[in-house]
Amino acid sequence: MDGFPAPEGERDRYWMQAALDLARRAERAGEVPVGAVVVRGDRLLGEGWNQPIGACDPTAHAEVVALRAAAARAGNYRLPDCVLYVTLEPCPMCAGALVQARVARVVFGAADPRAGAAGSVCNLLRAAALNHQAEVEGGVLAEECGAVLREFFRARRSKTSGGGVSLLNAD
Repeated sequence: MDGFPAPEGERDRYWMQAALDLARRAERAGEVPVGAVVVRGDRLLGEGWNQPIGACDPTAHAEVVALRAAAARAGNYRLPDCVLYVTLEPCPMCAGALVQARVARVVFGAADPRAGAAGSVCNLLRAAALNHQAEVEGGVLAEECGAVLREFFRARRSKTSGGGVSLLNAD
């Protein structure tokens, strides 16, 4: 996707749709449906989807997986000229990783009122006390991003309340 001539709003919706496709991939794998892409200019540099269950890795959030892929492809752990698009507002762990990677801009879909660290609970991405601040924009395709999450958790609750095995109590 070189030379994408669209205005920033259209570009944001395009890349958020790519992240939504990855969120659905996470959902098919039984993971919380969150997807992320890292873009440099108009080129995809890295992608990720939630994988902590399958990978047995509490750090395998979509953002971290995407950052790892982008850094490997760039040959540098710093990504100062990149934008990360993610379907759910980053948590504190992911926001910290984004600060460490020096990502220039973070665009998220749905806000996370319980754990969001890009403005909902706190804003680590804009904290003046840290050595880097990222530009933050939330609400891009928020309804679509939120709907994927709501449906995932609705289905999960109906499985656990309908006599099925609780994912929280499974061995």
